[in-house]
Amino acid sequence: MGRIFVALLVVALVTPIDASQIVEKPIAGDPIKLDSGLVAGKTLASGVKAYFGVPFAAPPVREFRWKDPQPVQPWKGVYNADRKPPMCMQGMRDHQLNHYFGEETPSEDCLYVNLWAPATARAGQKLPVLVWIYGGGFTQGTINLANYSGEQIAKKGVIYLTIAYRVGVFGFMAHSELSAESPHHSSGNYGLLDLVAGLQWVQRNIAQFGGDPGNVTIMGQSAGSAAVSFLQSSPLAKGLFHRAFGMSASAVVGGAGRQATLQEGERNGKLFETAAKAKSIAQLRVLPGDDLFALQGQGGIRFQRVVDGHFLSATPKQIFDAGKQNDVPVMLGFMHDESSNALRTSKTVDEYKAAARRLYGERADAFLALYPVSSDADVKAAGAKAAREAGMETTMRSWALAQTKTGKSPVFLNVFSRVHPYVPGATFTDHDPATVGAYHTGEVPYWFQTQDAYNMFRLTRNWTAWDRELANKLSDALIAFAKTGDPNTAAIKWPRYDPQSEQMMNFGDTIAVQRMNTKGLDFFQVEQTMNRPTSGGRGRR
Repeated sequence: MGRIFVALLVVALVTPIDASQIVEKPIAGDPIKLDSGLVAGKTLASGVKAYFGVPFAAPPVREFRWKDPQPVQPWKGVYNADRKPPMCMQGMRDHQLNHYFGEETPSEDCLYVNLWAPATARAGQKLPVLVWIYGGGFTQGTINLANYSGEQIAKKGVIYLTIAYRVGVFGFMAHSELSAESPHHSSGNYGLLDLVAGLQWVQRNIAQFGGDPGNVTIMGQSAGSAAVSFLQSSPLAKGLFHRAFGMSASAVVGGAGRQATLQEGERNGKLFETAAKAKSIAQLRVLPGDDLFALQGQGGIRFQRVVDGHFLSATPKQIFDAGKQNDVPVMLGFMHDESSNALRTSKTVDEYKAAARRLYGERADAFLALYPVSSDADVKAAGAKAAREAGMETTMRSWALAQTKTGKSPVFLNVFSRVHPYVPGATFTDHDPATVGAYHTGEVPYWFQTQDAYNMFRLTRNWTAWDRELANKLSDALIAFAKTGDPNTAAIKWPRYDPQSEQMMNFGDTIAVQRMNTKGLDFFQVEQTMNRPTSGGRGRR
């Protein structure tokens, strides 16, 4: 950790103090009693109550590295939950990233929640509970990002919290020694087990903050959305949540190879042990965390989610096909321009047709009949449409189809097409405002009304009255869904997804119902079962 500490010390000298870390006004009525001890938060300037860095599990360090989350050790006195916690072990963010919101300390001691509650919340009030799960490809992510703040959404009468989970090698390494020492004879999936432990903490403690443990909505974006689908698939999460909202990723897809077998995961763990020049898990557990982090990704080693027989009894697709998922109302969404492939980047008819033949082989003629081009002028629009429908639209539709096939609870689907109003001249290292469109993660500040986060350190957006109005309407729909399992409001008439009619909401420069391109999507559904990667996401979480 020495190298990371030096970097943090340098950053600390130039990073302004975060006002959210300063306790200006304690919460009247604190401390409140949790199952692990007394906790006190602080009142934000808006009047919202905030409890930052509340532990839901023991620090996963030393002998607890690569173990299921362990119970919090009860404390004496009052725990002051007034500082946001460290993020789980990962690298720092480039200061010129689109989603740069300040520096955070990385640490293996990271299993905490941040929680926001309305000013009037009181124990036993039974307010709806929203739980956010961050994205980051299961290799990065943090509960502290300003665009994930719950201050604005809590004003509208919900309890909102974010749950941290281990990522990368710390969260997802399987190994035969770890399986042998486990009481359930499996390993890996530690990050997902962290989320289960966090939801169990919610069940035990949320009533003390004014929340209803019988009305919990889990939601996430990118890897966080995939985590939502994993939780919907896991018997360990049964009864821990009652609604789900996934944005731009799902594990409920066809084809083999989407999740590793336990044996495959264990082989990768052994490869990592060799790369670390260790001879046992005991030796790996005493190596510095930053050394292990630095080894990630070397030699093609991947830390996938595994079908371990404990968190997952089968692949999510198999679980849904058997009707064994946690059957709850589901909202699903994706971004209009987040998916890309060689079709989208083609500039001429010849390039487009060559890309189709590389991607779809013997089915290329069928594809070209569905997505024809007759001149170079047609290629840009056709390529963008094909990439979108081949990519995240098919992914999220697969989840919707799986739920409607065997479940009784409704599904509500949307595409988000509003492009952020960038400040002229704004530049980023991870995307070009002129071409990025409605990018991966771009919907998040609308659902939570956190748009001002994007101007924290420099002016990057000129938010318009419509952006504010759209955010207000979407947050209202989110709260309606959290309360009832139905996102319909006076402002948004949202049809239930029906495989026979295939309608979804389009949130863009207007709000409108849109018919889906069923014939094209059916083509890509077959491609998905063939396990041929036809599209990739764009942007940074």
